[in-house]
Amino acid sequence: MTGADVLLLALGAVAVGAGALVVATRHLVRAGLWLVVCLGALAGDYLVLTAELVAWVQVLIYVGAVVVLLLFAVMLTRAPIGPSDDLDRPGWAAALVGAGSGLGLAVLLIDAFRWSRVDLPDAGTAERLGEQIFRSWVLPFEVLSVLLLAALVGAIVLSRPDIGRSKASSPADGDRTGGGAPVGAAQPADEGGRP
Repeated sequence: MTGADVLLLALGAVAVGAGALVVATRHLVRAGLWLVVCLGALAGDYLVLTAELVAWVQVLIYVGAVVVLLLFAVMLTRAPIGPSDDLDRPGWAAALVGAGSGLGLAVLLIDAFRWSRVDLPDAGTAERLGEQIFRSWVLPFEVLSVLLLAALVGAIVLSRPDIGRSKASSPADGDRTGGGAPVGAAQPADEGGRP
């Protein structure tokens, strides 16, 4: 076992542990931060496997964009930051599904490859990877960008309570944010004459 194998196993253990903490924590923001650790460990695995471009793409896109988008969505929707009882559910069903899926994948891979050796292709370059992405994989690449755009627009819509509200709301509806006067209604003036 070489030093690269040890480092690969150590980073894999960090990624698995951080992934377990993502689903086990009761704090939504901490779950996002543990996701950063998990994705960073995966980027480290890619570096050990000498896939530097994939590692930096992982850091830039997943750690730098998706997690930041997740944290902004949490802040924009005014979700509870502290511990939430909604996130504290019995985990035995999820653990059972996860263990079953992991065992099934392990059996499938062991049965498919046994102890056979696989010849690795030549090391890839950024030029070859770009040709593959923008020739063979251009549709999934564009679908992912549309998905990220939809998530951003959805976060903005959820953060604005005035979007989608009819202009002629009844006085009984009140303001959704505070239960006061309806939107557009005249506010009572204070002693200085300011509303």
